Amino acid sequence: MKNREHITVAGASARTSRRQFAQTIAAALVAAPLVSTTLSAQTPPAASRQAPAPPNPQPTPATAAPSQAAPSPIAGAYAEVARLRFGEKLVPDELARLKRDIEGNVRTAERLRAFKLKNADEPDFIFIA
Repeated sequence: MKNREHITVAGASARTSRRQFAQTIAAALVAAPLVSTTLSAQTPPAASRQAPAPPNPQPTPATAAPSQAAPSPIAGAYAEVARLRFGEKLVPDELARLKRDIEGNVRTAERLRAFKLKNADEPDFIFIA
């Protein structure tokens, strides 16, 4: 075995055992919440500090009812393709509902496309394995 030198700093060994290290970490974990509550209790209430402003809600565009609004040309083209392809299988009520659904999807796509993302924007989800 190699002869290891123990460096002493103010009478204490520089090498700590695993048990001493674990005890130190445990003490730090127990003491951390106590220290933070003590420090937060000692800070005087900030009378001059303003409450954070509530987030500004995005104004919703005043749109007419989907049945009254003129469909966009893209939605009209999609509806026409669906009518040509599946027209013999759809009754007029189903075709009208399909046109409304397509118009809603096109409007949603336009709203999503209008929201510009920066290169640094990340997806908003939490991955749990």
